[in-house]
Amino acid sequence: MQVQLLEATEDPERLICQGARNDYMGEFVGDLPFEEVMGTTDGETIEDKQATLIHHLLDHGHFGPFEHPHATFAIEGVSRSCMAQLTRHRHVSFDVQSMRYVSFDDVDPADVREGEMVVIPPSATDPDWVGRNQKRGSVDEADVERREEIFTDTIANAVESYQELLDLGMPPEDARFVLPIGTKVNIVMTMNARMLMHVADMRAAADAQWEIREMTERVLDIAKEWCPITFEHYEQEMRNRKNRLAP
Repeated sequence: MQVQLLEATEDPERLICQGARNDYMGEFVGDLPFEEVMGTTDGETIEDKQATLIHHLLDHGHFGPFEHPHATFAIEGVSRSCMAQLTRHRHVSFDVQSMRYVSFDDVDPADVREGEMVVIPPSATDPDWVGRNQKRGSVDEADVERREEIFTDTIANAVESYQELLDLGMPPEDARFVLPIGTKVNIVMTMNARMLMHVADMRAAADAQWEIREMTERVLDIAKEWCPITFEHYEQEMRNRKNRLAP
């Protein structure tokens, strides 16, 4: 899995503050220098003033200003299972790699056993892995070896069958039906800062599925560099709280 920032609003927290201050100013925010816009906010420096305002907005549930800055992420190599969970967030914009037009006819089924083309979950190889709704925890070595064998044989056979169907002239949009839900896919997604916090509330939570949780943590790492005051405060004060942020 890989997550990269493709493009994002420059100086996002300046924009958040301009939007928020607009709500309570008689003057037109577009005509004023930023220092004047922030003039009545507590703080020694402009950065301190931004932190004061942004913390106040987050702590008091004034989330509208966080809808102004947007970020676009490129995600490589998540399963279609993860993609199905992610695309339920309808306020996020997505482009998803098409298996109708992209065929995987040059992948060695032997490499599939090593995680090429198909995501291999940790529980396929880790005897101590415990997931949601699991009937039992640790298993003995023989059982986990058999579990890994069944899993890797199944996905390798599916990829081999898929490629054989392509060779027999079946269109990729139909041949793909035999591929597992763990088949890797690339995604481009765009969301505003408020929606990013909402997605993190849902998908970085302890009860989220391991793959989408890992993906969301990587997005959050990038967000903390892009929009540091907002997402450092989110990380320290807002994560794992009882009431999740509404979209």
